[in-house]
Amino acid sequence: MNLDQALQTFITESRELLADMEHALLNIDLSQDLGDQGEAINAIFRAAHTIKGSAGLFSLDHMVAFTHVVESLLDAVRDGRAVIDDDMVALLLACCDHLSSMTDGLAAGQYEADPDTAPEGERLLQQLRRRMGAGDEPAQSLAEQSLTVQPEPDVERMGQAAGDGDSDYWHISLRFGAGVLQNGMDPIAFLRYLARLGRIAGMATVADALPAADEMDAELCYLGFEIAFESTADRAAILGVFEFVRDDCEIRLVAPRGKVSEYVELIRALPENPARLGEMLVQCGSVTAAELAAALAQQSQQSLHPEVQGEAGAQPAQEAPQRLGSILVAAGQVAPVVVEAALTRQKQVVEQKAQENRSIRVDSDKLDRLIDLVGELIIAGARTSVIGQRLHDAELLEATSTVSNLVEQVRDAALELRMVKIGATFNRFQRVVHDVARELGKDIGLAVDGEDAELDKTVVEKIGDPLMHLVRNAMDHGIEPAAVRVAAGKLARGMITLNAFHESGSIVIEVSDDGGGLRKEKILAKAIERGLVDPERKLTDAEIYNLIFEAGFSTAETITNLSGRGVGMDVVKRNITALRGSVDVRSVEGQGATVTVRLPLTLAIIDGFLVQVGSSVFVIPLDTIEECIEFAAEPGQDYSNLRGQVLPFIRLRALFHIAGAPTRRESIVVLRFGKVRAGLVVDTLLGEFQTVIKPLSPIFSEVRCISGSTILGSGDVALILDVGALLQAVDGRGAVAPALPALAV
Repeated sequence: MNLDQALQTFITESRELLADMEHALLNIDLSQDLGDQGEAINAIFRAAHTIKGSAGLFSLDHMVAFTHVVESLLDAVRDGRAVIDDDMVALLLACCDHLSSMTDGLAAGQYEADPDTAPEGERLLQQLRRRMGAGDEPAQSLAEQSLTVQPEPDVERMGQAAGDGDSDYWHISLRFGAGVLQNGMDPIAFLRYLARLGRIAGMATVADALPAADEMDAELCYLGFEIAFESTADRAAILGVFEFVRDDCEIRLVAPRGKVSEYVELIRALPENPARLGEMLVQCGSVTAAELAAALAQQSQQSLHPEVQGEAGAQPAQEAPQRLGSILVAAGQVAPVVVEAALTRQKQVVEQKAQENRSIRVDSDKLDRLIDLVGELIIAGARTSVIGQRLHDAELLEATSTVSNLVEQVRDAALELRMVKIGATFNRFQRVVHDVARELGKDIGLAVDGEDAELDKTVVEKIGDPLMHLVRNAMDHGIEPAAVRVAAGKLARGMITLNAFHESGSIVIEVSDDGGGLRKEKILAKAIERGLVDPERKLTDAEIYNLIFEAGFSTAETITNLSGRGVGMDVVKRNITALRGSVDVRSVEGQGATVTVRLPLTLAIIDGFLVQVGSSVFVIPLDTIEECIEFAAEPGQDYSNLRGQVLPFIRLRALFHIAGAPTRRESIVVLRFGKVRAGLVVDTLLGEFQTVIKPLSPIFSEVRCISGSTILGSGDVALILDVGALLQAVDGRGAVAPALPALAV
């Protein structure tokens, strides 16, 4: 791994750690005592510690200095010297924001402290020190602190040879690879950061790999180090110092108070390496290093003399890790439950690493390119099928059928690569709810359900801002102040609920609140006042509620930083419509409101069903079709009797003003979109078709009932029907609304 790759990895991992840190802070239960909060606090501490350690490897002193103080405060909380409360959570969240801005600056090539954000960093450092009770100490500037976090060790100074026998020091045996310098890594930087975890008590430079002078390459590294290291850090923390150079070095680490040479020889003599179990037991304090060394010696003796092992009735050799535990238990040095817990944890780590090794990061542009190519492959495959049918060649038809099936599998696999869980988007709103609630002076919580629901990455990226506005609007307009809620018999704490689920080939996202709900009389009066509605027209409750999505509409009596200007809800609807989605709202006054957003799972390729009206061919998304039936209705009626139920229908020929008389035998395609069910009257059913969605030209942006187009195997263009817009034409009485904009085809 070269320096640029390592730095990019650091940036990516830092962003992930900051997201984890923020999530843990927002979900910590302040009503619990320190013991119950321990897991969350430790997770926050580990995230800060990892960022600090990795930043030190790249000499990002400004990040190290800032994170060091954050880490110190968290350490004080862990030790009980400081108490975490809502104000501290807000402070630590602000620190996350500051570290995030540092990370963004690093991604943009800013390797030093940014003068524009330095004052904010100083302010946060002062607050952090005050929380630790260090407010009376003279404050260092961030620049000064970056130079004085730890003194740089004199890495050239030779000390006592490390780790030749019993010792209170960690013994670190380090051999850097020859290409470490060429990969942009500085070995001295790793030793410099190591000193920040403790004290280098002694260090010997090993030059046994140094070649003759005439064979030396100045760009290669030939040195190694034997280090005696005094520290309270654990094994993981010390190994973490060398994380970014693990591929370019060999490192061996022996815990303090171990008989190093004997210990290493015993491990090397075993057929398998059970030392990891022993290391876990030593680290948790269940056994001493001497007890472990004795158990390993006994195990090694058994493996060298299997006849002795057989007489003792020991377990088979492949179960060596369990035998080590049995030896320690038989000697009365450790409880069986501790050994079982260590083995269980060992198995979890192995499974976790195996899972991690199965995941790779792929540039999203490459996935987009793959989807485009799959789309072209589908179109080419459809063209081949048409040619086969025209030639009436049975062999060719069979081959094209096989290719079509394979293309369908490739399509599904490619689309799965772009599917991501919406939970990551939902988790962003934890911070929004926390910050906005503090700004409004309200007590508001957020509940999330359905975060495992998946949809296209492109849709996820574009739906974030509309959902953000809906959440903020619900907090500002929907949730009442605590006193008002209590007076109404509600809990003082208001709740915003985000829910996601799949339905009819779409994903449905609900944003709900348990506030005061929408006041339809006030909405209608405001709409009439602004000339948006004819005073004589009777509107349903749903139509009244949906007036809030009109441009410039607002019932707020005062303008705040969050709302009241009538700007936003119309943009929300416009953005959702651009994604071929729909938005609806329902409310019960005094109980709350729910905004429902319905979106397609993907914007690229869908399974479609071809229908024909006259000479025009249309595509209906297959997931919205329930069944197809023969058309039967009385003349002049716009509904049919479907097994005892009234089924309203829409005549596509009349809707799109298609010339010509209908065929003698028409069909009805029964559709369902959400809770609405209706039929489409068509001339001919042509069957299923893999549909590559092509966007319409901007000049058709105002056309309703059409969501896109596709290319058929014949080379002709077919229009994709917008089922949501079509079924909105059916009103609450089950009849087709009279005023439906038509499209001439």
